[in-house]
Amino acid sequence: MELSLFGYRSQYSTAFVCCIFPYLRCQSNVIHVMIPFMSGAENPLRLRKRHGSGMRKNATSIDGGKLVRAQSIRNAIVAGLIAVIVFSLFWIALSELTNRVFPWATVVLGFLIGHSIRLAGRGIDWRFPAIAAVMALAGSLAANIILAASVTAEGLGLGTLQILQAVTTMTWPVFFDEVLTVADVFFAVVGAGLAGFYSNRRLTRAEYLALRLWHEEQKNG
Repeated sequence: MELSLFGYRSQYSTAFVCCIFPYLRCQSNVIHVMIPFMSGAENPLRLRKRHGSGMRKNATSIDGGKLVRAQSIRNAIVAGLIAVIVFSLFWIALSELTNRVFPWATVVLGFLIGHSIRLAGRGIDWRFPAIAAVMALAGSLAANIILAASVTAEGLGLGTLQILQAVTTMTWPVFFDEVLTVADVFFAVVGAGLAGFYSNRRLTRAEYLALRLWHEEQKNG
């Protein structure tokens, strides 16, 4: 008897084929026995489900009210000011050590302000991104002014505070014309965007549902 397997022709006797088929049936029976046995147990090769059971989370409008009351604009502003001061000192120290000015560092300032306001303010509405963006722009400008005063003070052999106290109305046009560059403005804007993006609190699904229920209750009541 001539059989064709995978494109190759081989000579097999009928007896040999008849001997193989019972063996295959035996292996098939073993497989059928093992599948029901493993169906009741947990398959170790199967990945765990990342989604929930599909049931609605237990959330009420009271929980949403707690989220709203937990917001603090005062804490957000204080945290943002602390971030600006710490960053300015770090930027001055880094510039003195390396004798270079890194304009992209204001992007890091925006990131720090956003996270500081997020942790301290626990905001969930539009006010906190607005505060973070404004503080990032103002902080970038203030940090550039302090850095320029520090570099000038080092060149004149004076203190940074002495240079800042000697600033007059005639100094600002020189600063904006000669010190502040387009790159400084660009990185300041990018930092403001990052600050606004990271400033709000990240809510879970249950918290989103509770906040929505609270808003609906406020509209209806």
